Amino acid sequence: MLLIVALAVQATRVQVFQKQELDHNSANQRAVIQRYAQPRGNLIAGQPLTGSKATGGRLAHQRTYTDGPLYAAVTGYSSQLYGNTQLEGVYDDLLTGTDPRLAGWAVWDAITRQQQPGGDVVTTIDPAVQRAAMQGLGSQKGAVAAIEPATGRILALASTPSYDPGAIAGTGTADQDTWKRLQADPDQPMLNRALRQIYPPGSTFKVVTAAAALAAGVVTDIESPTGAPYPYVMPGTTTPLTNDTSACNQEGLSLDDAMTLSCNSVMGWLGVQTGLDRMTAMAKNFGFNDAKLDTPVRAARSNFDTTMNASQLALSSIGQYDTAATPLTMAMVAAGAAADGQVMYPQLVDRLTKADGSQVRLMHPVLYRQAFGPGVAQQLRRLMVDVVQNGTGGNARIPGAEVGGKTGTAQHGVDNTGTPYAWFIAWARPAGSTATPPVAVAVVVADSQASDITGGGLAAPIAKAVMQSVLDR
Repeated sequence: MLLIVALAVQATRVQVFQKQELDHNSANQRAVIQRYAQPRGNLIAGQPLTGSKATGGRLAHQRTYTDGPLYAAVTGYSSQLYGNTQLEGVYDDLLTGTDPRLAGWAVWDAITRQQQPGGDVVTTIDPAVQRAAMQGLGSQKGAVAAIEPATGRILALASTPSYDPGAIAGTGTADQDTWKRLQADPDQPMLNRALRQIYPPGSTFKVVTAAAALAAGVVTDIESPTGAPYPYVMPGTTTPLTNDTSACNQEGLSLDDAMTLSCNSVMGWLGVQTGLDRMTAMAKNFGFNDAKLDTPVRAARSNFDTTMNASQLALSSIGQYDTAATPLTMAMVAAGAAADGQVMYPQLVDRLTKADGSQVRLMHPVLYRQAFGPGVAQQLRRLMVDVVQNGTGGNARIPGAEVGGKTGTAQHGVDNTGTPYAWFIAWARPAGSTATPPVAVAVVVADSQASDITGGGLAAPIAKAVMQSVLDR
């Protein structure tokens, strides 16, 4: 009897009190074997982007990917050796069938330890828009983020160079060799440049500066002289803020002139006149300095310094100094201008479902910030349209459409010796329409062999192709 009682006590201790410890013990392979005992649920964009195949081994099913490199920045990877990232990681419980929301009768499932079929994640990605973004980037190193301004739905999320998540999904020698090669690649193909890399935004940040100046009343008429001096010597220094075109080298320029010609001296001066607090607040409205911007995949924190002297503020107001942003954040800037100052929370997932298609959760649009009112937005859109029609953004013109944009060519590296980052942010809608534009986009080309390394030359044509794909739907 004592032995029976001792066995019962030991069984209770192991099964109840040591359950968590044993479940997470590295020597316990049961959880891993169970995880791969059935097909994994799918990530979907119109059609499944993923699948599963039988392996015939202890880990019975392995992840597969349809057009893996095309959607890698969206899906991430699910590997039997290296874990899960991005959507594969965020929704791992749902995809493997262990999410409690999938259970039929929770008590019975807990007793039997029955695993439900994996659920599906339906993304907001539009395959045609995604393909246009990846084809536009081609072999260049860069990224694209495209958003539906009215809802915040992410239509495309592209990063190049890319990789095939399916090539590292298993445990074989080939998978391990591919992993080592990807990790050692200096071009970092596994880096999600659209979400996880920040770049100095250059002159595309002038949209934020213009918005702040208009909202603060520093500028009330975009066609009237701003009062910016030329040359503009940055406060506390003997250094003038130079321009890339001689057309900017004059006094009496309006905000419309300054945006169309991309005049550093005027925009830097306006940033200082607007003031650090109001500039910081406007940048925050677009997602800057937010360390928890989840799509639900977390984006890197875009930066706009909150402590600066006046000369540093002047440089930051033209997207230089320490100012840095992800393509996602700069797409939010364009989307805010397009949507009358409403900046929506960017979302990559439309809904979660069970394997039979029944709904687990439906995502709804969420307002991130009301950056400014419709009056400021109208003036900002006019400025951006003039950039495309009369200024540096001519390569983004689309016949039969109204397009507003802003170019940027950001210097970086020691003494600005690095290859400039070519930026373009924009929105587009059918000509004559007064509805909220259906697309806003940000493009950055971080490394290219092209001779014209400017936002207008490199990034604007990519943005045009992405916006055209949306307008053609």
